Amino acid sequence: MSQAPEDTLDEQIASKIDDPAPQERRGGGLLRDRMRDGHARVGFLELFFDLVFVFAVTQLSHRMLENLAPGHALETLFLFVATWWAWMYTTWALNWLDPDNARVRLMVFVLVGLGLVMSMAIPQAFGAKGLAFALSYVALQVLRTAFIAWACAPGSPRRRNFVRILIWFALAAPLWIAGALLDGPARAGLWIAALGVDLAGPLLRFHLPGLGPSQTREWDISGEHMAERCALFIIIALGESLLVTGATFARLDWTLVNWAALASVVLGTFAMWWAYFDSALERGAHYIAHAADPGAVGRRVYTYFHAVIVA
Repeated sequence: MSQAPEDTLDEQIASKIDDPAPQERRGGGLLRDRMRDGHARVGFLELFFDLVFVFAVTQLSHRMLENLAPGHALETLFLFVATWWAWMYTTWALNWLDPDNARVRLMVFVLVGLGLVMSMAIPQAFGAKGLAFALSYVALQVLRTAFIAWACAPGSPRRRNFVRILIWFALAAPLWIAGALLDGPARAGLWIAALGVDLAGPLLRFHLPGLGPSQTREWDISGEHMAERCALFIIIALGESLLVTGATFARLDWTLVNWAALASVVLGTFAMWWAYFDSALERGAHYIAHAADPGAVGRRVYTYFHAVIVA
């Protein structure tokens, strides 16, 4: 009678502990069916969602060009980080949520509307449109996180993780709204504190008294999906670079000096595309797909480091 390898029982026990609930692996209605081929593909729903962030990036770049003073530039950088955070958390959520489900689609449509309001408010976020920016940002983060927490199986590690995230966003929400009701340095101070809470959450694994921290191994993301989504945002950023360059050049005299400047920008954009898409994208997707802890890789490489690349 043949005997199984000694580590078989240990592997079976570990799989029962580490695996999400069976209904979540199969999809459970609102979640992607991880057992189905092609489950990680980026759908048209996500591309539709990205359209509002194309507008957001345009708003940010135009805001920067209007005033190159250091204080104004820092405000624009702050607004970029908040915009990236709203997009990135939605990318994580849609790594699990099934874009073919009607309720998921309706939820994303709501997020598109909120993202549109947030993007429209960017030019005057530190002025008359501060409350619109803060309310739309908070609503986007809270509603999406509440939805995916509800979509996960009751009692599962994944649901507990999103409950932690929801509480962290709820803690930051009063700072965002209170800051929007004030002006000048008071608004800036409260908003910096609010964004600090949002940025610190993943680093602290959303630790909460009574609930403890989440484990990055519970963030069982699809590396292929995450890599493709971030690559699409790189395309948005490079595309905005070409568009704003072309629009600016069209208003200038077509002198030799301006043609040389145009060539420099275009060639630089080509070089950035080549550096990222020639091999880095494929290596990144392979690395996260085969990592022992893909959630930790996704947090470090895609959530934080890619923000620097895009900026």
